Amino acid sequence: MDRFILLMLASILSGFALLRLPLSGTFLEGISPVTDVIGIITVLLFSLFLIYKGLRALLTN
Repeated sequence: MDRFILLMLASILSGFALLRLPLSGTFLEGISPVTDVIGIITVLLFSLFLIYKGLRALLTN
């Protein structure tokens, strides 16, 4: 279970990395809005999942 939680935290960090990714001045500049949306969705999804798992662990014990 600990590896699963660490995987979720790594996913949140990768979402933040996508948000901070500098694409200006490269040929990938056109997909910058897409990477921002994917980063925001990734951070929100995995953060909400970790909050859910934490609340569930607190309420069941």
